[in-house]
Amino acid sequence: MVKPFGWRPIFWLQAPIASAAGIGIFFSAADSISKPEGSYKEPLRTQIAQIDYLGATAWILTIVLFLYGLSSDPISIVPLLLSLFLAFPIFLLIESHLASSPVIPLPILRSRATLLSCLATLALMLSRWTVLFYTPVYTLAVRRWPQASAGLILLPTNFGFGVGGLLAGWLHIRRQGSFYLACVLAFACFAASLFVLAGLSTAASSAPGYMAAAFANGLVTGAILNYTMAHLLHLTPAETHTIVTPLLATFRGFAGSFGSAIGGGIFTRTLKRALERGFVEAGLGERKELTTRLLGSPALAASLQGRERMVAVQGFETALKTLFLAGSVLAVVATVIQAGTGWRGAEEKKGGDVEEDLVGPDEERHRSL
Repeated sequence: MVKPFGWRPIFWLQAPIASAAGIGIFFSAADSISKPEGSYKEPLRTQIAQIDYLGATAWILTIVLFLYGLSSDPISIVPLLLSLFLAFPIFLLIESHLASSPVIPLPILRSRATLLSCLATLALMLSRWTVLFYTPVYTLAVRRWPQASAGLILLPTNFGFGVGGLLAGWLHIRRQGSFYLACVLAFACFAASLFVLAGLSTAASSAPGYMAAAFANGLVTGAILNYTMAHLLHLTPAETHTIVTPLLATFRGFAGSFGSAIGGGIFTRTLKRALERGFVEAGLGERKELTTRLLGSPALAASLQGRERMVAVQGFETALKTLFLAGSVLAVVATVIQAGTGWRGAEEKKGGDVEEDLVGPDEERHRSL
């Protein structure tokens, strides 16, 4: 479509679809969250003053230092130490003692179900973003697809994402209750799909097979997002749902930054070492300038010839396999974390158990005194 029409008409084609979707969401959203008539509404100045600026700043500093340390080549220890042992403790201090409207409500996170659900989702979506970021690199550098077409590999995985969420909600999530087994199985299938993608990230693999694996990865991801949300609502008291729902979405949102920084660090370090070693073993010398250019522009690999092309392709294959295998291992860890959320719902527990699960043992002991 790009060659006959150009990019501008393609983007204009999407505009009315997005507008119609936005209008549909606006009119279908429930209005029960609005305040009843006669209720007091705080002035805008008061609402702005209640924003947790200190907590937000400390949280941003924590994430930036942490991701900078992991994305560096080699891994930088000082930013990691500053993030874990300085910025993060300051953030916890602000949220627990100073903030009136904390960025992340710590009492809610003391719930085992909420904390583990958020961490499992973060780990899984971090792995998912490696697929979104680096499958186009595979088609560009390894399979020599044109730059205008390399992103087409995202169509099957994004289509699968939509289909997976739709099928899970339409065919299965038609009741309130536990979806523990469905969550765990879907997480395991996600890890398996990444393992398959790692094995298929070669120049000799079948393009339809690679697209099928990408579709499967998107399919289980879409299902997981619906299953984990429904299961978390089952595990937590109804009065906390307005808090845990956006909290889970917040952790999902963190995954984009974590995936690009941590995944990018793994990919870049592995590719650099593979290229340097490959050029030397092929008798081409160190080729530092070419290595640097390939790190910044995967499309350059398609224009190389002979031994340079062979080394570049093997380097990208090694980096992609390493990245997807790391994502698969992380997805296995996410599966274990998700399994730890449990299956007993808030309504199935006695009043004391629900209260303890919500506020944590420290607050419970304090109240008993």
